[in-house]
Amino acid sequence: MKTVSLLKKPFVGKTGAIVVLSSLLLNACAMAPETAPAALDVRQKLTELQRNPAMASNARIELRDAEAAVELAEQPLDSDEATLVDHRVYMADRMVEIARATGTTRQMEADRKRMGEKRAAARLTARTLEADTARADADTARSSEMAAAAVSAKAAEEMQRQIDELQAEATERGLVLTLGDVLFATGSADLQGGSNRNLEKLVDFLNTYPDRDVLIEGHTDNVGSAQFNQSLSLKRADSVRRYLTDHGVQSRRLTVSGLGLERPVAGNESAMGRQQNRRVEVIIEN
Repeated sequence: MKTVSLLKKPFVGKTGAIVVLSSLLLNACAMAPETAPAALDVRQKLTELQRNPAMASNARIELRDAEAAVELAEQPLDSDEATLVDHRVYMADRMVEIARATGTTRQMEADRKRMGEKRAAARLTARTLEADTARADADTARSSEMAAAAVSAKAAEEMQRQIDELQAEATERGLVLTLGDVLFATGSADLQGGSNRNLEKLVDFLNTYPDRDVLIEGHTDNVGSAQFNQSLSLKRADSVRRYLTDHGVQSRRLTVSGLGLERPVAGNESAMGRQQNRRVEVIIEN
């Protein structure tokens, strides 16, 4: 109203007119509508979201809608439209919060999916490792079994070779090795020299297989009394025992027995038969 009154006054000169016009322009500028401060606050919140790469990626459409709402709220309005300003600011703020919630939710979903994929990958890796380990263990066990079988086969082959050399006979009692009639002279329990080759083989065998126990049985022909031959057969068995222990076989593995003339393997009527009966049998127990 004050401005109108000034226009109604007569001009007092060019200078006065300029002064009046300037005053009008200043007043007009002073009264121009401005953006509501609340809209500026919403703009700041929106800018922070827009600078967040995760939000920009997960809520692209929502941010675009929020941008439009904020721009509308930023439009200056006359002071008598304060209600509309408040409404626009409110709507802009809601749109910003919707964009924030949407971005956050989608980011959480993406994180959960990524974690799920990592767990699945970890489980797959663990199962693969477990399967590989089991396969490797099976291969190792199979190789070990094959190696053990090969060793056993070789050991069995070597044992059979030594048994063959001993010329032992497999019986229910075990391997029976008959030390021939040349071991002892008639009536003697002394081992004859040159007849120890089979005993040397026996020593090698027993030292190779220390879990085998031995029963040494002495026998005689029928020359002399039964009592004499009983004692002689035991002495002959004991002579073999001493030979074995002198060559490293533990005495606890050896048992001696004298059977005298009770179990001839040939007739005592001939010299040859009596030689065959003057023997020692070594039973290598199973």
